[in-house]
Amino acid sequence: MMPTQATLFEATLFAAVGLVLALATMRIAPLLRKTMVNMVIVMAVGILGLFALTKLGGPVAETTMAVVAREVSFLLVAVGVTLVLLMFLFQGVFAKAGLPRILADVMLVLLLIAFVLYRMNSSGVNLAGIVTTSAVITGVIAFSLQETLGNLWGGIALQLDNTCRIGDWIRVAGVTGKIVDIRWRCLAVATNDGETVMIPNAQLIKNQVTVLARRGDQKIPYRRRVDFPVTYDVAPSRVIAAIDTALSRAEIPFVATGPAPFCTCISFGEQSITYGVLYWLTDLSQDLLTDSRVHAHVFAALARHGMEIPLPRRIVLTSRALDAKRAGVAQRELEARIDVLSHIDLFAALTEGERRALAVELVEAPYLAGDVISREGEVSDSLFILARGTVGVFRAGDAADEPRRHLADLAGPSYFGEMGLLTGQARTATVIANADVLCYLLERAGFHAILRARPELVETLSHTVASRQAANVATLQALSADARTKLVSGKVPELVRRIREFFHLAR
Repeated sequence: MMPTQATLFEATLFAAVGLVLALATMRIAPLLRKTMVNMVIVMAVGILGLFALTKLGGPVAETTMAVVAREVSFLLVAVGVTLVLLMFLFQGVFAKAGLPRILADVMLVLLLIAFVLYRMNSSGVNLAGIVTTSAVITGVIAFSLQETLGNLWGGIALQLDNTCRIGDWIRVAGVTGKIVDIRWRCLAVATNDGETVMIPNAQLIKNQVTVLARRGDQKIPYRRRVDFPVTYDVAPSRVIAAIDTALSRAEIPFVATGPAPFCTCISFGEQSITYGVLYWLTDLSQDLLTDSRVHAHVFAALARHGMEIPLPRRIVLTSRALDAKRAGVAQRELEARIDVLSHIDLFAALTEGERRALAVELVEAPYLAGDVISREGEVSDSLFILARGTVGVFRAGDAADEPRRHLADLAGPSYFGEMGLLTGQARTATVIANADVLCYLLERAGFHAILRARPELVETLSHTVASRQAANVATLQALSADARTKLVSGKVPELVRRIREFFHLAR
């Protein structure tokens, strides 16, 4: 049966609505102009086909060819209008809402299925009979296509809940790459190796998917770590400070300035300490190139500071060679301690032999910035010799809620805690490391032998300690030189008595 004038009018009106939507879409989204023109042409071909068929009559109108031409014409109009409508909604009106593209595809299929069913019903086809007789066939087809259907619904679910979006970087099943397309059956992921991996949508639903460089709906830089070794000869704090300074002054492409890159100590190995630079990458397609640039900056920074990246090596030492090596290290360390002691006024009265004997008793005690070396009120019988670095000396406020007062800064070579060593008095101040500090700890037992051999040192030590205490008091109370001298004279006898009692020395 050929289309009537009424049917032609309805189809033309339907196509006119599509034309209006196409013009509106071209105005909202100019980039779709070419697509809209093509859709208008498709609708025009369908209308022209229906118009030509209305002019035909006689035996031609009843042929199968004419019926097929009629349905194809209707289908062209329906497809054109449906596509224009969906583009108007999804890529025009709701473009900023970021609706999933697969939703438009599903609606297109459903609308076309509805149209086909409508046309079949209009042509007198018994739809109920078709459904009944094809139930078994439909079940067999559904069973055989269950994996495909799983991928289909997986793709729909992924886009509807925004789990993954085109442009996201993901890691799944050992594959890391950028999503370039979400299809009915699979997800297309482009890797940095120039590969495009097709991952079935059902697999994404069942397995863990890691979305990179995204926190919730917010895109953020992706953190990466590059490791490097440095010998044990350099303190970790020095390495970290050198690398942090170098990175803060470097402008490396694709490395975010906020958060800023920083260096951290990772582990202690057999031959070296492993460090890592943590930085935030702004473009994941440049991962290896940026890693290389960061490594280059690290190498240059280490070279500027004379810090060695160790070569793989294995040293075989006999017991005799090992003993000789240890003896050499111990001798160099002993000489360094003696040199420090020679610059400290508290031990100026000691002979070279006594300083050497005292150096043997010293215990190495390194500290980092912020370490509390001694705390006010602690009871101790030891002295700290500051060999390298600076420390701050603080005293608690008069009231419990008052902040502590900064009394002074000491730089090596110097000493503090002498009253604990000489009299066993509790610490009178808190000492905190300002930076990397090397101290030597001298216990009462190590100093006892020297005082027993030379008791006359007590008065010399007392005078030195009293002078130092007087200088501290003078600083706090603005005393004159005469007042300071009188203060020293008054303190020396009392100190002599306390030192003799503490070390059990005869008068």
